[in-house]
Amino acid sequence: MKIVFTLLTSTVVALGLAQVGYADETVATVAGTPITRAALEAHVKPQLIELDSQRYDALKQGLDAMIAEELVSKEAKASGKTVDELLEAEIMSKVSEPSDDAVKKMYEANKKQLGDASFDEVRPRIVEFLKGQEAQEKQAAFLASLRAKYAVTVKLKAPVVEIGDGGRPAKGSASAPITIIEFSDYECPYCKRAEPSVAKVLETYGDKVRLVFRDYPLPFHANAKPAAMAAACAEDQGKFWEYHDKLFTASALNEETYRSLAGEVGLDQGSFDECLASEKHSELIDKDIADASAVGVRGTPAFFINGRMISGAQPFEKFKEIIDEELAQSGTS
Repeated sequence: MKIVFTLLTSTVVALGLAQVGYADETVATVAGTPITRAALEAHVKPQLIELDSQRYDALKQGLDAMIAEELVSKEAKASGKTVDELLEAEIMSKVSEPSDDAVKKMYEANKKQLGDASFDEVRPRIVEFLKGQEAQEKQAAFLASLRAKYAVTVKLKAPVVEIGDGGRPAKGSASAPITIIEFSDYECPYCKRAEPSVAKVLETYGDKVRLVFRDYPLPFHANAKPAAMAAACAEDQGKFWEYHDKLFTASALNEETYRSLAGEVGLDQGSFDECLASEKHSELIDKDIADASAVGVRGTPAFFINGRMISGAQPFEKFKEIIDEELAQSGTS
């Protein structure tokens, strides 16, 4: 059986920032007033950053597929097998039949999506799905062993966005080789879903990672900005992270909740109430929003890992992939 290393294609446009010598190029004139390429690209910078990231993702997927094909081809030749024979021996022949317990567990976990289908009806599909998962895992492990065996040098560079920490709350040392800047929204369900991945990153990498939390309350989340300002008031008293965690697990976000949580984390209630009523941190939150929008953030959560942007509630493995690459490049893996 042949395993095809595929490239997921998408229509992307290779757009970069204005090249040297072209920044002053006039792309339009309005009643004698020129519009330069530099001004145009500054105007659409968020979209260009997003396109650049999409282009890199497509290139990386393609490169990974080409590397995998080359590695398998070399190993097949070295072992005196065809590619199909090698993949069958190293991957497919090692895929086991899933246990009844594993199949039943998968069925129970997906009962709602399966509708009225009985266990016996969907069992063959679940078995094939589980076998496919195991095949993918064995394929990944096999390719990793081949990368260790054969010299693979990758020079494709990911696009990097320059963005500061805004002086916002951080965990970890400023000298850590990895800085993660997170833009989040306390009312966003996907942000809540991302929290376990972020926690696992901090637990796994320890002092190699610095996490900076910045706010990006979405305009259609009425309670997001007030919650962010409440967290900033907690920061004034040195209790940001405790308060931050409480906000993400709160059943409701409202003024009563904010004040109640202040008591739970041990804040001076009077000072907190005064801070919250004054909305003194509104401009701080607005600065986070402006900085995020300027570098292509359009939704939450959004993360910049040493300037490399990933969006959405990504699994730990996605963070690990980028962090490990950055650590390897810095020589601190």
